[in-house]
Amino acid sequence: MTFSRILGTGSYLPSKVLTNAMLAEQVETSDEWIVSRTGIRERRVAAPDQKTSDLALEAARAALDNAGVAAGEIDLIIVATTTPDMVFPSTACLLQEKLGVHGCPAFDVQAVCAGFMYGLVTADAYIRSGMAKKALVVGAEVLTRILDWDDRRTCVLFGDGAGAVVLGASDTPGIRHAKLAADGRYKDILNTPAQISGGKIQGIPYLFMDGPAVFKFAVKALADIATQTLAEAGVDKGEVDWLVPHQANLRIIESTAKHLKLPLERVIITLPEQGNTSAASIPLALDTAVRDGRIRRGQTVMLEGIGGGFAWGAVLLTF
Repeated sequence: MTFSRILGTGSYLPSKVLTNAMLAEQVETSDEWIVSRTGIRERRVAAPDQKTSDLALEAARAALDNAGVAAGEIDLIIVATTTPDMVFPSTACLLQEKLGVHGCPAFDVQAVCAGFMYGLVTADAYIRSGMAKKALVVGAEVLTRILDWDDRRTCVLFGDGAGAVVLGASDTPGIRHAKLAADGRYKDILNTPAQISGGKIQGIPYLFMDGPAVFKFAVKALADIATQTLAEAGVDKGEVDWLVPHQANLRIIESTAKHLKLPLERVIITLPEQGNTSAASIPLALDTAVRDGRIRRGQTVMLEGIGGGFAWGAVLLTF
């Protein structure tokens, strides 16, 4: 039987740092207000000439180098993003061209903050079926481009960045079990409801979030899907070495860890320095922990996250 394993990880953050103190000069807020409610202290902002595919390229190159895989060996490219370079072609096709790879399938996945997991599970299915041998999965966002900088409820939360993994076929399990879910009934509590029509933007082109409603839904949904994933995989909570959650809000992360009976010392948290980078947050956190030596080969890792849609999921893997 063929399985897929993570061969390498990579990430990229723009150089510009936007601190809470800097934000307080633009909008009515404070470092104490932001930290107490979210856990975020700073975030990165892409340069005006940087596009999502540019961030994705840097993360992809880092992952390929870490995996010891040449770009030409990749036979599937998936980019998870909510902020593509353009309406079409896909950011994945643009990334493919920048990597100098030609001919293999390349497409975007749009599941907002759960996008990386949707992409990872899709790539796993390709490899398990024999349709691909080495896949590049990237989560990349420039969310600061769709923020209303006068709305302190949302502009303090998000940042830009990209994270990537290279998946390869293996005789031993890497990705062990996964569960994905979505429920469009909750579309109105987190969205960016704009569209292009007749050459003009129709609707509001800024991110909207009903914070309390999102928090209430996310806490229960993440606890339930993490528990279901472990139960279906036949894995006890105590066997999980690391939780790599979507970096949305520290209180949501703490709630999920408590439900899984994991101390925060076994949870990868990059939120204070990066903010919520949507589809990029899980691969960014994963790469951080791999490179600093916390996550090591053979360990059991749980990825989980939730985003607009609502879409959410969990992936259990052996690193």
